[in-house]
Amino acid sequence: MDIGINKEDRARIAEGLSQLLADSYTLYLMTHNFHWNVKGPMFNTLHQMFMVQYTEQWNALDLIAERIRALDFPAPGTYKEFVKLASVKEVEGVPKAIDMIRYLVAAQEATARTARNLFPVLEKANDQPTADLLTQRLEVHEKTAWMLRSLLEE
Repeated sequence: MDIGINKEDRARIAEGLSQLLADSYTLYLMTHNFHWNVKGPMFNTLHQMFMVQYTEQWNALDLIAERIRALDFPAPGTYKEFVKLASVKEVEGVPKAIDMIRYLVAAQEATARTARNLFPVLEKANDQPTADLLTQRLEVHEKTAWMLRSLLEE
C-alpha cells in the first residue's frame, strides 16, 4: 500500500481511530440506553434529544471504521475490544434524568479529547482525510456537550 503515509504512521493513526471508535460506540450505546430509559418531567425533551444524538453517533461509527480500513488495518468490532480501548466507561443501572445528562456531557467531552489527541500524529503524517474526519467529529461532540451542559443550568 502506498498512499503517501508510511506503515508505522498509518498504524499509529489506526490505533488512535480505534480508540475513537470505541469511545464513539460506548457513547452511542449510552445515549441509546438513556433514550429508552429516561423518565421524569423532562421526558419528552430528553427522549427526542437523545434520539437525535444516538442517530448521529450511529452514522459516525461507520465513517470512523471505514477510515481505519482505508489505512489498511482492521477496525475493532467487539464489545471486548471496545471496553479495552474506550476511555468512556459504561454506566451501571438507570440513573435519574439529570445524571444521564451529566454522564453524557462527560462522555461527549472524553470522546472529543480522544479525537483531539490524534492531531499531532496526523500532522506528522500529513493525513488530511483523517484530520477532516476528526475536525467534523470534534465539532459535533463539543456542540453536543455544550447543549447538554445548558440543561444543567439553574
